[in-house]
Amino acid sequence: MSTKRINGIHLEKMLKNGLAFLQQHEEEVNRLNVFPVPDGDTGTNMVLTLGNGTRYAKSSEDAGAYLRTLSDGMLLGARGNSGVILSQFFKGLAVELSRCPVIGPGELRNGLIRGYRTAYEAVVHPVEGTILSVTREGIEHIRTQITRNSSIESILSMYIAEMRKTLSFTPEMLSVLKEAGVVDSGAYGFILIVEGMLKCLYGEVIDPKELPRQVNEAPVDLSLFNENSKFTDGYCTEFILQRLVSSRYEQDFSKENFISELRFFGNSIAVVVDGMRVKVHIHTLYPSKVIAFAQQYGEFLTFKMENMQVQHNERDRIVEKKKEHKPLAVIAVVNGEGVKSLFANFGCDIVIDGGVTMNTSSAEFVEAFEKVDADAIVVLPNNPNIILAAKQAVELSKRSDITVVESKSVAQGYFAMAMDIPDSDDVRFRISQMQSGIENISTISQTVASRDYSYHEISCRKGDEIALLDSEIVSVGSDYAKTIIDTMAVIDDIEDKETCVLFRGKGVPEEREEELYEHLSARYPMMESEFINGGQEIYHWIIGLA
Repeated sequence: MSTKRINGIHLEKMLKNGLAFLQQHEEEVNRLNVFPVPDGDTGTNMVLTLGNGTRYAKSSEDAGAYLRTLSDGMLLGARGNSGVILSQFFKGLAVELSRCPVIGPGELRNGLIRGYRTAYEAVVHPVEGTILSVTREGIEHIRTQITRNSSIESILSMYIAEMRKTLSFTPEMLSVLKEAGVVDSGAYGFILIVEGMLKCLYGEVIDPKELPRQVNEAPVDLSLFNENSKFTDGYCTEFILQRLVSSRYEQDFSKENFISELRFFGNSIAVVVDGMRVKVHIHTLYPSKVIAFAQQYGEFLTFKMENMQVQHNERDRIVEKKKEHKPLAVIAVVNGEGVKSLFANFGCDIVIDGGVTMNTSSAEFVEAFEKVDADAIVVLPNNPNIILAAKQAVELSKRSDITVVESKSVAQGYFAMAMDIPDSDDVRFRISQMQSGIENISTISQTVASRDYSYHEISCRKGDEIALLDSEIVSVGSDYAKTIIDTMAVIDDIEDKETCVLFRGKGVPEEREEELYEHLSARYPMMESEFINGGQEIYHWIIGLA
């Protein structure tokens, strides 16, 4: 098979096939996480990011138009560093091909180049041996071999082959991968997407799995529409119509005439024809008339109708629920009921549930920005894998008054909030105080290893107690308390630390607080300890030392 050009409809099918192929290998990608902590979610983050893009995208025969909406959806749905980088790659692809109704060999080559360059630009400190290296070397090694006579299949085949070569070398580029005996998970996930796209061109269609409900897809709040409501916005109606050749149905179908008739029933009309199937989007007050009209030609494969008045009322309610105007609002991402309550009591305006392995998306941050009325906003991600998504959300919001304080743990976020001076009218000073709150804070995280692991002089078996200092494993053993004390001992300025805040995780017995306090008091009698029932997942203890 030799395809010289693809349009938006072809591209949509290819990307959905790429998503489905990635879903087949989602857990395999997750397991490539080199750390023995059960939060390996690269595959999940990439699935959710691309999945949000394909759901958000508007079908179009114009490839550039389709890519623009796909990119918008991916940018909003980006989760984790892998998801953000993936969304940035497709942002570059969309920018390069925005004016291309069809994509030929030259356009595809330029799009792949623009894609990796945009992804590199999005990362402050690009690391080689990751998805960045694979996307760059994949196209740079073949760009001169692409001619106007090249087929899309041959380009993608060469692209995948070169990316797989680079993938095999990622352990040589990153020692942590080499010691763990794995390749980079994000890079592997990206290759799977492209392989799925190529499979589509060869006629291999992969059945997709149902994507999990996104945070911004909450069930309809029925209280927003009752017997006293006004109804002016109508219904957002979408369906795929399968035209039928039976004599019961009208065969004289014309896209132009079909659209002209639909204009009598509503607006915001989009119609895409793919053979004998017709995809329709329309805003209408009279969906029954649209249904009756469409059934002249066939029957529905899918049908979705949403009351836009409910959505309108929801927006109004959000506006009404906006808190009073403030000089500075704080938005934090945390996990655990105890931690949520703590940050709310600290005066945090919006607390986003970070979930277990469900990293916060850019869209959730953008939604949070819209809910506060403040001169400036501070974001506390409290997780290194959420910082990029928070920064991308700031760019998407186009606001210049939002500062991401790069807290990498709930402990750092705690000290940032503790340093805030809410009574001060000096917003810049308050932000600088919160920035200073995360400086020189050592974070220890203690849990049980979820897999065997070996790196440098550290190794553990599944089920061992492990303790990490600022994301690096320091101590392994059978006694949780000893791993914590041993980890504290390697902190250079531990004798200067005066405060120790300990967040107890979900399922950890309360009596362990007293047990751990005795160990701490014996080793560091001058240090002041504070225990908090955090209720966080994954980590039994998160400890901040200042």
